[in-house]
Formats: sequence, C-alpha cells, structure tokens
Amino acid sequence: MKFIIRLHAEITIKSKGVRKRYGKVLVNNLKSILRQQQLPVTVKWCWDRIEIIATEAASVEQHASIEQHLVRVLQDVPGIAWFSQSFEQPLESLEAIADLTVATWGQSIANRSFAVRVNRKGEHDFSSQDVAKLVGSRLLAATPSARVNLKQPEIDVRLEIDGNTVRVFGDKLAGLGGFPIPTQETVVSLLSGGFDSSVASFQLLRRGARTHFCFFNLGGAQHETGVRQTAHYLWQRYAASHPLKFVSIDFAPVVEEILERVDTGLMGVVLKRQMLRAAEIVADRLNVSALVTGEALGQVSSQTLSNLSVIDEATAKLVLRPLITMDKQEIINIAQQIGTADLARSMPEYCGVISVKPNVKAGKQAVLEAESTLDSSLIERQVLAANVVGVSSLGEQLASQVSAVETVDSVPQNAEVIDIRSADQQEAKPLDELQLGAPVQHIPFFKLARRFAELDRQKTYLLYCDQGVMSQLQALYLQEQGYSNVAILKVQLHS
Repeated sequence: MKFIIRLHAEITIKSKGVRKRYGKVLVNNLKSILRQQQLPVTVKWCWDRIEIIATEAASVEQHASIEQHLVRVLQDVPGIAWFSQSFEQPLESLEAIADLTVATWGQSIANRSFAVRVNRKGEHDFSSQDVAKLVGSRLLAATPSARVNLKQPEIDVRLEIDGNTVRVFGDKLAGLGGFPIPTQETVVSLLSGGFDSSVASFQLLRRGARTHFCFFNLGGAQHETGVRQTAHYLWQRYAASHPLKFVSIDFAPVVEEILERVDTGLMGVVLKRQMLRAAEIVADRLNVSALVTGEALGQVSSQTLSNLSVIDEATAKLVLRPLITMDKQEIINIAQQIGTADLARSMPEYCGVISVKPNVKAGKQAVLEAESTLDSSLIERQVLAANVVGVSSLGEQLASQVSAVETVDSVPQNAEVIDIRSADQQEAKPLDELQLGAPVQHIPFFKLARRFAELDRQKTYLLYCDQGVMSQLQALYLQEQGYSNVAILKVQLHS
C-alpha cells in the first residue's frame, strides 16, 4: 500500500533550495506524527512528491486500518496540497495499464461521468492520448452505466507513467495547504477558547508558524479547563509534530483594578493593552517576536481602527490579526470546519463584561491618564506567577486529575450512557444501544453542565467521547460540582 503526497503550490514555486528545505521539514513532521500513531509505514522524499509506504511487516488485514488512519492524519498536516492512494506496477503494455485502471476504478464510476487524465514522464513509444483513449474505452466496456465527460466530470481517473512505473491514483483528497511547521517564525497566540482566537491560532499553525498559547484567565477553573482543551485539540490535530507551550495567567486582579480605577468607556481598550503588555513579557521569555489575536475589524468596540491603533502602541511586538477582514459567520464556519466550534460555544465571552458604554475612538492621552492610576508592577507579577506547561502534557495532566473518576469498558446495571460528542461525530460513529446493553442519551458536552442537573441522581451516567479527553474534562467538572454519579466509558467503535 502506498500514498502519494503533493506539496502545497506555494512551496513548489519557491527556489530549489527552499523547496527542498520545506519538503524535508514536511517529511520529518510526517515521520514524527506517524511514529506517535505507531503506524507501520515509511516516509520517503522524492522531490516532486512524498511517498508513504506500508512496511513489509504490515499484514494485508492491517492495510485497510492503516489506510483509514492515514487519510485522517494527512488531511490535517500543514504543507500538503493533496494526497492519494497509488496503485503501482511496472510498465509492461497499454493493456496492462488498462487492466490496473479497471481494477481500481471500475466499480466507482458506475452511473457517474468520468474523464481519464494521463501524466507521462520519460520517453515512450505511445502518447498520453493513446493511453487515455484505451483506458477510457476499457472503463466504459467494464462499466456500461458510466459516461465520459471531459469538461466537467464527476470523477477524474488519474494515471501517471513515470519512466517504467505506472501509477493509477485513487480518490484525490484535499490537504490542509499552507506551510510545514516550523518553516515560519514562532508566535504567541492570545487564546480565549472562543471562535475568534481558536481560528486565528489555526491560521498561524497552517502557515507553518509554531504557535504557543497565552491564556488570560478571567473565568476561574472552568474557563481554564475549557481553554486547555481547545489548546490540546489544536495541537493534537494540527501541530503534533512539534512541542508547544500553554501559558496561563491569572488576570482577575488586573480586571478588578481596571473596574475600580478606569472610566467605563475606556475599560475595553485598557484591558486589551494590559493583555498585550503581559503577552509581550511571555513572548520575550519564549524568544518570540510576534503576537497573534483573533480581532476582526469592527466586530466589537475595541476593534475599530482607532482603538486597535491605540492598543498596538502598548507593545513593541508585531501584532498579527489573521481574521481582521472576516465576518463573524465566516469565522464560525472555519471553526466548524476545523473542529473548534463546539468547544467555542461553551466559552462565555469574558472580555465583553467590563465595558458598559465603550468608547469606539478612545483618545491616546485619555488612555494614558487612565493607566497612570494602575499598579505598573501588577502585570509583571501576574506573568511571573503564570503556569507554563507543554500542550502535549495537558491530556496527561487531565488524566491524573480525574484518576478518582471511575473508567469502565462496559455498562453496569442501572447505568446510562451519555454521548457528549457533536452531532457530526455521533453520526459518523454511532453508539449501539444493543451492543452496550444500555440506553444512550445524546447531550453535546457544551450543554452537559446545565442538563446534568435535570437527570436522575439515583442513576450512574457514563460519559463517552472519541478520544476520552472531553469526557474526562466533563467528568472532572461535574465531580467538582458535587455529582458523584458520573464515570467515563471507554469502548472501541467500528466505522
């Protein structure tokens, strides 16, 4: 079994040296991620492509599982334009090429339109058109319900003849695009766990920037638990090839001081300036020259051009705003695509609670006068007391926190299962009530805290999610709220 990976187009147009460097970085990233996944494959750099090949130790029975796993992984690795499974054999004859293509695509084109696309490298005594004509006619003969459409086919049947090797590609699957991590410089992203900051962080990861997370805790333990989950999710899905840091700063004293001493119209701008000052200290300690925020032009009062200009003057660091021209719905749509939308929905917008009548054009002098009443050493003290951990360890830390929460692999009597996954995840891999021997309720995790109070306290409820991380988070939170009738269910689902 072999997969062919093509680099993002922006990489292929770079100079030879840069293209080679980016390609090697991507290869190393893939090796790191696939090693973590313990997949029996090798990764090979071939200049115009990257090949992932199942090792000889992998059995035929393993191939289907490896294929499914690779598809999930490759869709989320920055730097990949597209990838496809490749069915290969030595070049023998045009008939042999047609046989391989029919075996690969014959069933898939039934009742659909198709076009044969041939890419040929090297010297041969036939043309690409000769191959396309023969293969097309053989496919039609093998699958009479199919039809040819060269302009807008439903399926592109792609072949490559590379010297003495024939490749028939399977489905062309889109990659993430962008650049491999860390081909760009490192940044610190101000992560609140909401739609905007998680999408902004993703955008920098996708562009190849190692992205550390700086979290300003304004909502207590529950707020931090949720944001840690967002950070861990982004790292695990899009950046697992490299270690990232999670910096948590208790900003409640800063907010309290602003509430007491700053005019209500200036509170939002002053808070953002204080956040940038704190993030600048974090960035200096991590040797980072740029900060990332999820601000979008005009979305709230502090995000007018005038206010953003005043906010930026609080730091000497470059402030990147990848969402600056996006509408809120565009941001939500991206969050839905990348998988952070459900997490974001559970996060209150803590920054919005302190400005009752915000000034959309705060004067710089007025802001400076307001800040002169604040304790200039408070920001540094809070940063010095910050909790800094590796994002990869967040899952392990959570597991140790919830060690007191029982984990089971079967459902005991008088227990019910609560599937806390999103609707899409539930649909893709549903829980089978007959197999579990217990009823299953579907309560998305962001609704669980409110809904759990309505459930029968005489029953035990087993929380289930795909990776087990979110069920641990929710179980921990429910126990902290005084509920002892909760446990974690770990079972293996089949697609």
